[in-house]
Amino acid sequence: MSHDSPPVRRLADWDHERLEAVAAEHGTPLYVVDLDRVAENYERFAAAFPDAHVMYAAKAHTGQAVLSKLLETGADIECAAWGELQRAIDAGADPNTLQYTAVNPPDHDLDYAVELAAEHPGLTITAGARDTFDRLEERGYDGRVAIRINPGIGTGHHEKVATGKDAKFGIPYDEVPEVAADVRERFDLVGLHAHAGSGVLHDDLDDHCRAIAKVADMGREVIADGADLDFVDFGGGFGVPYRETVEPLDMDTVGEKVREAVGDLDAQVKLEPGRYVVADAECILTEVNTVKETPATTVVGVDASLATLIRPAMFGSYHPIRNVTAPDREAEPVSVGGPCCTSADVFCTDRPIARPERTDLLAIGNAGAYGYELANQFHSQPRPAEIAFEGGETRLVREREDLADVTRMEQ
Repeated sequence: MSHDSPPVRRLADWDHERLEAVAAEHGTPLYVVDLDRVAENYERFAAAFPDAHVMYAAKAHTGQAVLSKLLETGADIECAAWGELQRAIDAGADPNTLQYTAVNPPDHDLDYAVELAAEHPGLTITAGARDTFDRLEERGYDGRVAIRINPGIGTGHHEKVATGKDAKFGIPYDEVPEVAADVRERFDLVGLHAHAGSGVLHDDLDDHCRAIAKVADMGREVIADGADLDFVDFGGGFGVPYRETVEPLDMDTVGEKVREAVGDLDAQVKLEPGRYVVADAECILTEVNTVKETPATTVVGVDASLATLIRPAMFGSYHPIRNVTAPDREAEPVSVGGPCCTSADVFCTDRPIARPERTDLLAIGNAGAYGYELANQFHSQPRPAEIAFEGGETRLVREREDLADVTRMEQ
């Protein structure tokens, strides 16, 4: 990793000429991922936790180019669904290194995981409900399992990602010792798992560490009760500042705080960064098609939409926006929105941006985490292409859909 690698990449740090070139060649809207940046982010995170086993949480971005780059960099992969398991394997992962963290898994998902584990007994299945363990036993499974804990503390950028206090996720904290004793009788109990939330920055770090300390305490209790745990997995959740005025996490300080929260633990510490690895490594390029002056605001219409990036509509998320064509024009407050027939299809309202004009190219930043993963086909819009930068080279890693792709499965 370059020592000059900044802890967060802003839109001004991208090569604007290169962005304009790929937009001209491949059209817009367009996702652009910098795979070298993905590797740098992973290496920076892993360096802050030299004694931990750092896995990448695939749900943040399951693109084959991203997964392959991370495997090449030395990451293992944590998967939250059967499709992510298969995509990790397709990217080159050894199934014996994978961890499957099931959340209310459908029958098909469990069938797939059990069949995979029969051939690759190193696979670990994590379950967060007594019922899931019963369903595994019904399938004849008796291999490696971990128990997902609900620590009762949720953290992160939005209540919809504060999984640590959501009853949907994990065994209630006080029930874990009893469940662990039962699970040990039926399976190879190798670990505990928890995930408090997502997008954790400075204001949430103390609460996040309280959740980590609580999970570590449970790990010590379960070990004292006789469990021979390989690991305690504290999830991910460490955030990236999307707003330009927010300072990034100092990962050396974060590492010290996490180690203090964990304390002495006779098991391997696991961590699962997702957003931290990919968020600032990708942007979306979109072309201005309409500029409309109104008494309320100047409306700038672009060809990207909530089908391209749903996070602003879904979470109220802030994403930085920059005029790539003319970044030095005088900034004016504008509202940027897409072509969908809903008021939710807005990327910003009255935000100062270098004055956009029709055909200008805009970039929307921090699109790597849960950007393409949540892209959809609302209004029958084909999903965008994705371009990768790596080692000075540029290549197409995901083709643009056409209408035939949107309607392919219809009868």
